[in-house]
Amino acid sequence: MPLGEAPRRVTAEPVHAPRELPGFARSTVDGYAVRAADTYGVSEGLPGYLTVTGAVLMGTEPTAEVKPGTAVTMPTGGALPRGADAVVMIEYTAEAMPGTIEVVRPVAPGEGVVRADEDARAGQQIIPNGRTLRPQDLGMLAAAGVTRVRVRARPVVTIFSTGDEVVPPETEMLRPGQVRDATSVALAALVAEAGGVPVHAGIVPDDPATLETKLREALVASDVIVISAGSSVGTRDETASVVARLGPPGIWCHGLAIKPGKPTLLAECARGSGGHIGSGGHSVSGEPGIPVIGLPGNPRSALVVFRLLGMDLIRLVGGCTAPPPEPSVRARLDRDLASATGRLDVVQVTVSGGAATPVFGLSALLSVLTVADGYIVIPEEATGFDAGTEVDVTLYR
Repeated sequence: MPLGEAPRRVTAEPVHAPRELPGFARSTVDGYAVRAADTYGVSEGLPGYLTVTGAVLMGTEPTAEVKPGTAVTMPTGGALPRGADAVVMIEYTAEAMPGTIEVVRPVAPGEGVVRADEDARAGQQIIPNGRTLRPQDLGMLAAAGVTRVRVRARPVVTIFSTGDEVVPPETEMLRPGQVRDATSVALAALVAEAGGVPVHAGIVPDDPATLETKLREALVASDVIVISAGSSVGTRDETASVVARLGPPGIWCHGLAIKPGKPTLLAECARGSGGHIGSGGHSVSGEPGIPVIGLPGNPRSALVVFRLLGMDLIRLVGGCTAPPPEPSVRARLDRDLASATGRLDVVQVTVSGGAATPVFGLSALLSVLTVADGYIVIPEEATGFDAGTEVDVTLYR
């Protein structure tokens, strides 16, 4: 696709420079092109004198040549003339008389100059495979004359909400026991941020047969399936048994040592016949498969665990092997923070003046996430952090 359509897309192959870049030796400063040897030994107390024999114009090939004892006027970005091997900055020169400059600081060969192949050699890889294209990557491609780039198809991510109590967000009046479907809207935004194409599959009631039918239909047209709610262990939970019937390899795990997000289900199921061919998922064994993520019913738990696991999974399915790092900042905890060993603890925090303040609340409360600036992770082996501990805060974009 054209570069203008490629921001945030994932490269499907390495890109190599078709020729050296910038393609000619050029000046990095305003000044004078010189032979470095003609400046050796000069100083403010003992300046050297050079005869100016011409000037380089931007966008043109130099016609002047630098010979011993001469200099050529240079603009920043201008092509280095023949005979020159350095550029002395204009700040270290002065006009002694018309046509003659004095130089008060020596330069070494290559100083003030970019080599013809300093940005890239001909044939050099300039963008790797699996890179999410950033603005600077697109600029590099344009500079190299590469105007089209082969990218991966965006993975199609089908999102299900389950539960008899869940109703569409546009429901104006809630009956007792009903909740609006807030999770799927937020999940779709995270899917898009990870480079996927979110597809809302609607709300499925607590009926195993209906859920199985919907999931089998989705396997044909999806690269990843996300099921919101219905993954907690309980008498009404049929998600795990339904997913187990969808085909091999099956369930990898049901339950993670993480808080919040313990009830998470991770599985991989055989794709249905026909349908969409996107970037495609692959099981560990190498057989084609569709990743299935069953998330906890509490919105906060679902969004926290999906950010930690689901987004990276979508990037991987989409061919992104070099994801961009999440923004982060170092901060000091302003209070003690306890944690149970044997599980990963994800704690929401606000950040102000270099201090991180934990934000607490029930896993059903979305307000904890909207107040937070980011989160910290307490590792499984730790029993918590003391006040004043320096921590890495992953910031929300």
